[in-house]
Parts: sequence; structure tokens; C-alpha cells
Amino acid sequence: MENGYGKARKWIDDADGMIISASNGLSISEGLDIFADDDAFEELFGDMKRRYGLTCILHGMQARWPTEESKWAFWSRLINHYCLDYRPTGIMNGLKTLISNKDYFIITSNGECHFELSGFSEDKVYEIEGSWLRMRCASACNGTLYPVMEIAKYVAVAERNGSIPSELVPRCPHCGGYMEFSMGLGAYPDKQKAFSDFISNHHNKRIVVLELGIGWRNQLIKAPLMRLVDMEKDYSYISINKGELFIPASIENRSIGFSSDISDAINYLIR
Repeated sequence: MENGYGKARKWIDDADGMIISASNGLSISEGLDIFADDDAFEELFGDMKRRYGLTCILHGMQARWPTEESKWAFWSRLINHYCLDYRPTGIMNGLKTLISNKDYFIITSNGECHFELSGFSEDKVYEIEGSWLRMRCASACNGTLYPVMEIAKYVAVAERNGSIPSELVPRCPHCGGYMEFSMGLGAYPDKQKAFSDFISNHHNKRIVVLELGIGWRNQLIKAPLMRLVDMEKDYSYISINKGELFIPASIENRSIGFSSDISDAINYLIR
């Protein structure tokens, strides 16, 4: 095991750049499980669980809320707790240590913006399924993405019993209609281009893909990146995924997998 971490660290040290890929396993390692009806969910959303039948955070994110006032009560609570109150974890600080001064790009299906909130460049983070901290016109009268953080802060203060005052419901500055969160694929064409440019600029260079907590069947991030490593013979792949390691034979000689907690694995890599 120690030799495996030493080999992986040498790959990172010798690399010209890094791609960090992440999914729900990383969020769970930081204490955010959008699928769980656990103590954290009960503490934050217990009243909404009983009033609206919510089963987990993801259910609330996808729910057809009876009113905009109740929808924004849910989202403002979520954002205040997991974004406004967020402080970089040891995992995030460890990743910054590993990257050092290398060029990098981050592609993630997590939408809570913890990479950006930890000091990684917004221009180098592609939240492929959208973001909690950006909203757009629900009627699509324009393509502008608007920040949510400050709105969520004052909306949360005004929330009472799972609802907010109607006058505080965010409205589109163009048409006056309701707003929705920028969730879903294709929300950020500029980030798609930035990631494509990163790949083009690092053709035939030594790049390490560091995967954090992505399920073995994932076709959105994991499979395309593994195909990329297969095509780029100077790329290597490091997977950290407790209990769900999967490395195809085509890149086996340039891959290392650790079935470990992400926090533990990052600590070993930075030693």
C-alpha cells in the first residue's frame, strides 16, 4: 500500500498538469450526503421532511414545490448550511498541496461549489451538472446566469416555518418571471470549451487524472476520462473510491486504484 501511494505521488510530482474528477463520494467524505435520510438531514430539514414528505436533500432539489416561497425556503437553508458556512476541509487543502504550481482542471458532478469556495479558480472548475450558486430565468427569456449566494443569505434570515415572504422570491430582472437553479447538463458551454481547450493544450504531455469518489458505472465523467487516458499515452489515472474500484485493462499499466476513504488517501499522498 505504501509503495502504491509512493508511486502515485511520483506520477503527480513528475506531471505537467492534473485533471481532478469528483462525484458524490467526495461530497460524502466532506459530510454532505444528498441521498441520505440521516441525522444531518433530520437536523436541517426535519420539519420539511414531515410537512412535504422529503426523503433526502436530492428529493428536495428535484421536488415540485407547492409554492416559490417554500422552494426558496428549502434552497436558502441548503445553501446557507453547506455553502455560506463552508470552510475548506483537509481534503481540499491536501488537493491544493498536490497540485502545487501545476496547471489543472476540475470536472465534477457536485454542484455545491466547494472547490471554488476552497480557493480553486472558478475558470478551472466545470460543474457538469450545474451549480447551487447560480440561477437563471425559468422561462429562458435570456441566457444570463445570476449569483445566488447573497440572495440566499437574506432570504434565509426571513424564512419562517418553511416559507419566505412573497416579496423576497427572486425574479428575473428582464421579464419579471420566476428563477430556477442552473442544474442540468449543458448549463455551462463556456466551461465545456475551457475543458476542451485544456485537453488540446496538454496533448502529448504528462497529465495525471485524479478521480475522487466516482461510481464504477459512471458514464458522465469516469468513462470519458478513462477513454482519454487510453488515447493519450502520457496520461495516467489514479482512482480513489472505497469499495468501487474499476480500472479497464486498456489503461491498467498506467493506473493505480485505492479502495480507501478519500481523506485517508489524500493524507497518504501528501506525506
